[in-house]
Amino acid sequence: MNNVILIMTDQHRADALGCYGNSVVETPNLDWLASQGTRFTHAYSPSPSCVPARASLLTGLDPWHTGILGMGRGQGPMGVGFDYTLPGALAEAGYQTFGVGKMHFYPQRARNGFHETVLDESGRQEDPGFVSDYRSWFLQQRSGPYDISDHGIGWNSWMARPYHAPEALHPTAWTVNEAISFVERRDPTKPFFLKVSFARPHSPYDPPSYYFDLYGDKPIPEPYRGDWDEQHNDPVEALKPDAWRGVQSPEAIRRARQGYYGSITFIDHQLGRLIRVLQKKGLFDPTLFVFLSDHGDMLGDHNLWRKTYAYEGSARIPLIVKPPAAWQQPVLREVSHPVVMQDVMPTILDFLGLEVKRRLDGISMKSLMGGDKEHERTYIHGEHATCYSEEQEMQFLTDGKIKYIWFPRLGTEQLFDLQTDLSESVNLASHPEWHDVIAMWRQRLVQRLASRNLGLTEGDQLVLQAGKPYIVSPYYQKRLEASSYDWLS
Repeated sequence: MNNVILIMTDQHRADALGCYGNSVVETPNLDWLASQGTRFTHAYSPSPSCVPARASLLTGLDPWHTGILGMGRGQGPMGVGFDYTLPGALAEAGYQTFGVGKMHFYPQRARNGFHETVLDESGRQEDPGFVSDYRSWFLQQRSGPYDISDHGIGWNSWMARPYHAPEALHPTAWTVNEAISFVERRDPTKPFFLKVSFARPHSPYDPPSYYFDLYGDKPIPEPYRGDWDEQHNDPVEALKPDAWRGVQSPEAIRRARQGYYGSITFIDHQLGRLIRVLQKKGLFDPTLFVFLSDHGDMLGDHNLWRKTYAYEGSARIPLIVKPPAAWQQPVLREVSHPVVMQDVMPTILDFLGLEVKRRLDGISMKSLMGGDKEHERTYIHGEHATCYSEEQEMQFLTDGKIKYIWFPRLGTEQLFDLQTDLSESVNLASHPEWHDVIAMWRQRLVQRLASRNLGLTEGDQLVLQAGKPYIVSPYYQKRLEASSYDWLS
């Protein structure tokens, strides 16, 4: 039986890796890993913020069926009650399952199928008396009276600076330390599933000084600008140190991107440590690797920060799959077919030859890696309920070539030709020559949403939601009541 290592970064946009075409950011270990497997160029988060995306990864289900459509009004925490999860399915199959780093579960010590978790929760203390394993370790190792966030940068800030403590105390280093510790002390008689979940490059953009300084003189790409940016020129919001939109100074934007890139390279170098340990122990070749993020980061593109948006910087994610050496069939180095995070669970089960025992929304990507041109999904659907502002509630569709976005509470649409405008700078929704294209994509969304019976559609029309109750999936409450997904089958 092959081992599985799932590596997850937080808020990592797809274009911030060397193997995705970025000539500035240094990611040699991840670039090499990609060369050993398949890189998916149009992978998307189904709901681009932490909890809903991670719930879909955990279960192989769409956000509608996990019941978690966002992190805003009307949305609960991830919770428990999932009776079929990726780590749970692997545990049932005889795998030793271990999660290290950011899980974002609630309660925070919930396992959701893991045998054991060792946590870094980025300062979250949602359970009474909760202290993360990382913070406990940090307080024991520190050389003075400072804490994990005493550099003064918030958990969602656009501000950036080098890490305030020794490099060895950074959560990125700790996460790999714990992953290596598991590899050293695991049960050698069982295959293992290891999830290595980093809390960066999510803000704070605080890499150690070496990595921050590495990008001090490099030509970091500037934010994308477009013909629709002005709607997010919010001078009041921009004054906040954790503003989600608004114009920041060129110096502040560059500093944020410098810290972001430095955080990514630090992650890459630390992953190199883990890879070398696996190689030394003969565990690298027989292991299935999956690398991805939960969502991206706008980094000032179109005057926006953070995530929850349908735009490429927020919704498109890196996704790399390296098969175990025993799977000797050739794989494509690059797949452009659109995929989503809920495809990861059935893909892993498929590679391991394990039966899928519940209904999943995800579709295995294994055949695509082998060159299959026929796939039952030709485009993907994503959504996010209200988080920062009502106007950010959105629904989107894309096939990796065209992207259609609908804002239910504004009643407005956007259409982008990703083949010629990957920066999404020109909104084609009002261009007469694109009328038939936008009508086709609108009808696809109507068909997707009609079955929800929430008043989102009427006939062949999308219905404005301004002033109406927030969209809430009925599956969330059903899961809490039933603690089972049997009612989905």
